[in-house]
Amino acid sequence: MLTTEDFTHFPLRMWEKVLSKVKRAVVFMDDKCAEALHWSGGAALLLEAGAINLKGFSSCEACVVNEPKAVFVVSTLLKGRTVDIIKNIISLSHFQYCVVFTTVAHSVHLLANHVTAEIEGTPVFEQFEEKLCEWMGNMNYTAEVMHVPVVFAPVSQQLLLTPMFAHLFPLLSPDLKSINAKRPEKKKFGSLGDIDMHSLPIELQLAIKSLASALNSLFEATGTREESFAVGPMSRIIAGELANHLQAKNRRKTAPNKASLIFVDRTMDLTGAVGHHGDNLVEKILTVLEPLPGHVTDVQVDMLELTSLQRTPLSQTTLPPGCLAQTQSPAAQSLWEAMLTNKHKEGVMEVRRHLVETASKEKLPIKMSMGRVTPEQLCSYTQLFRSSWGALESHCGVLQLGLATAQTLRHPSLPRWDACLAFERLLLQALGDSDFPSVLRQLLPLMKPRGGEDSAALGSRSKEDECGPDELILLLVYLYSLADEAQSADHDTEEEELEKLERELIGVLTLVITQETKLSPLLQKLTGCADPKDLTTERAHSAVEEMFKTLRGLSHTRDHLKKLRSVYTAGNGVHQATHRPFLRQILEEVFHPDRLECPDIEHMSGGLTDLLKTGFSMFMKVSRPHPGDNPMLFLFLVGGVTPSELRLIKEIVATHKPGTQVLVLSTRLLRPTDIAELLFATQRLLPDVSV
Repeated sequence: MLTTEDFTHFPLRMWEKVLSKVKRAVVFMDDKCAEALHWSGGAALLLEAGAINLKGFSSCEACVVNEPKAVFVVSTLLKGRTVDIIKNIISLSHFQYCVVFTTVAHSVHLLANHVTAEIEGTPVFEQFEEKLCEWMGNMNYTAEVMHVPVVFAPVSQQLLLTPMFAHLFPLLSPDLKSINAKRPEKKKFGSLGDIDMHSLPIELQLAIKSLASALNSLFEATGTREESFAVGPMSRIIAGELANHLQAKNRRKTAPNKASLIFVDRTMDLTGAVGHHGDNLVEKILTVLEPLPGHVTDVQVDMLELTSLQRTPLSQTTLPPGCLAQTQSPAAQSLWEAMLTNKHKEGVMEVRRHLVETASKEKLPIKMSMGRVTPEQLCSYTQLFRSSWGALESHCGVLQLGLATAQTLRHPSLPRWDACLAFERLLLQALGDSDFPSVLRQLLPLMKPRGGEDSAALGSRSKEDECGPDELILLLVYLYSLADEAQSADHDTEEEELEKLERELIGVLTLVITQETKLSPLLQKLTGCADPKDLTTERAHSAVEEMFKTLRGLSHTRDHLKKLRSVYTAGNGVHQATHRPFLRQILEEVFHPDRLECPDIEHMSGGLTDLLKTGFSMFMKVSRPHPGDNPMLFLFLVGGVTPSELRLIKEIVATHKPGTQVLVLSTRLLRPTDIAELLFATQRLLPDVSV
C-alpha cells in the first residue's frame, strides 16, 4: 500500500536525474529550482555528485577556460528572457558541453509555440540543442536539453510545496471583469464559475498546464490512479486540465494504486489564512523573521549567537544566515515536524527539550530550568555549543531551529500578533449582533499613522506595538471575507452607508500609508513603489481604491456553494462566536460514516463516463465516486496553506479516520501578509510561475 513517504521521496528521485549530469560541471540554477532543491538536500547534493560550483541564473555569471561543462536548471519555458540569459552565459564562457534541464514539459513548450497537433519526439528541445552548439561555437560540441519535474519541495512528511507556482492564486471578481472586457457582449461570463481554461490569458493557461503535467509525473512515478474533485472556480479548471491530460488518461487505465485528490481554492476561506487565531509556532516564525533571499517559504535565522563575534553592521552582512530547512539531521527533521504541526506552547517546549537533550548528550554544562520557556533560556542553551566545534557542527540543524524560535519569541513586532487576535475576536462577536457597516466602522479608530499624537494619547508603549498598515489591511480582508455572515439590514440603506464608510476608510488608510517612513513588502506591491519618497498621495489613494474593489468581492467567494457557504458560528450567552475552518468542513464531509454526497465537492475525473452516469441516475440508482473511498487522500490548496491548517488536518484525520494516509499539496506555506500580496497584485492574471 502507498504511504505519504512514497510521495515525499519523489522530489529527490527527480533530482537524481540532474545529479547524474553534474559531474565536473558548473551548475546554473534559477531561484525557484534552488528553493525546491533547498528542501531536498540543498547544494550539498550537487557538490557530492561532483559539481565543481553552483551559480545563480544570471547574465552576470560566466565560467573560465578550465570549466568546460555547464548544467542549467530552470523553472521556465525555453523562450524569451531565459534563452537570452543562457546565451549570454555561454557567450562569456568556454563551454564544450552544455546540459539544460527545464521543469516545463515539452507538450507545454509546443503550446507556447502555438503547435496544437500531436508531434513525435521533442523537436523544440532538439532545436534548442542546436542553438546551444551554435553559441558554444562548434556544432560538434555536446548539448542536451530535457524536461525534469523538479517542481516539488518536501517541506514535511505531510506537505509538498510547489515553489514554481507560488504566485498562482484563485480567480477573483476583478479578474471576471478583466476577462469579460475582452469578450463580445453575448459571450461575457456571468460568474467566476463560468470561466473556462481557454478564456484565461495564455500565460496563466501555460502555468496551469505545467502544474497538471507536474502532478501527472508525481502520480506516474508512484503508479497512482487519482479520482479528482474540486471546490472553487480555479480548482475546477486545474482539476479539469489534469483529468484531460493525455498522459494522465493513459496512466489511469493501468495504475494499480487508488487515491482521492481534492483541489480547494484558497478563497473559500480567507479568514483562516489572514487571521491570527492559529496557535502555531511556525506561523509566527514565518511572520516575524525576514524571508531567505530568493525564497518564498524559508526565513533567515541570525547565527551570530553561535559565534564570539560582536554584533556590528559588518558582522550582520558577513555571516550567512541559518534557515528552517534541515534535511541532513533526523533530529532536526523531527523537531521541525513537531514545530509545524503542534500548538505553539507544545512546539516551544519541544524546542527546549531537543536543546537540553542535545547539550546533555555532548556533556555540555547545561543548567536545567522548569516552567515557562523564555527566549533568553533558549539562547543560553544554544550558546553552550560555542565551546565545542564538533558539537556545533553535529547539531547545527537543531540549533538553527532553536535560534529561530528564540528570535521569534523576543521579536519586537510579535505583540502585534496578540493585538490583532484580540481585535479579530471582537469583530467575530460583533458580526452576529450588527450589520456589516456597523462592524466595519469599528476599524476606524485603529486607522491612525503610527507614532503620532493620537497613538500616544491612546497609551501605546511604542511604535512597534501599534497596528501598522499591514495589520489594518489584514483586518479588512478578514472582515470582508466574513461580510455575508453579518446581520442583514435594509439592503438599500446598508449599501448607501457602506459606500460612504468605504470612502472614509480609503481616505484615512491613504493617510496612514503615506505617513510610513519605510514601505513593507506588502505596501510596495500594493502601491508599486519601493521608496516612500516616490509615493504620492494620488498614487496611494488610487491603490487603496483598487484594493477596496477586490475586497468587495471577497464576501461572495462561496456564493456558488450549496452546503458549505458559511465559515462562521454565531455566539450565544455561553459560547463566543467562532470561525469554522473550511478545511474542517470539507474533511468532515469526506470522512462522514454515511458517505453522504456533498454537492459542493465536484467530481472531475469521470469525463464522458461521469456524464453518462449523470444521465442514467435520472432512471436508476448510480453510485458516484466519493472522496472518502480510497486509502490515500491528497488535498491541494490552490493559493497556499497555513501551518495551523496542517495541524487541523492531522487532528481531524486522527479523530475521524485513523490510518488514512493524507498528504497536503500546495503552492506555498502562508504568512498572513502573503494573502494580501496575492489578492492585491497588480498583474494577478499574469502569474510569475513556471512560464
